[in-house]
Amino acid sequence: MSEDVRLVAWVRGQVQGVGFRWFTRARALELGGMSGFALNLADGRVQVVAEGPRERCEDLLAWLHGDDTPGRVDGVTEIWDTPRGGYEGFAIR
Repeated sequence: MSEDVRLVAWVRGQVQGVGFRWFTRARALELGGMSGFALNLADGRVQVVAEGPRERCEDLLAWLHGDDTPGRVDGVTEIWDTPRGGYEGFAIR
């Protein structure tokens, strides 16, 4: 059984105004088993918080690093932690 984790990722590049949060939510829902959100930050980055099975969070992170995202991703910084809970589904904020 996979352990549940918390992934917090900050995505840099041309990631605002291109549907990035919507596609991130869609990908998280497609992978399933995760809750969290995607949020535009004032400095142009998108913050993604995902909680759920480690394997699914790793898959979401790989997608964030990949070429299938909208816009242009110049880099992703992530931290891993224990889940805090409190999220229902995966939201766009």
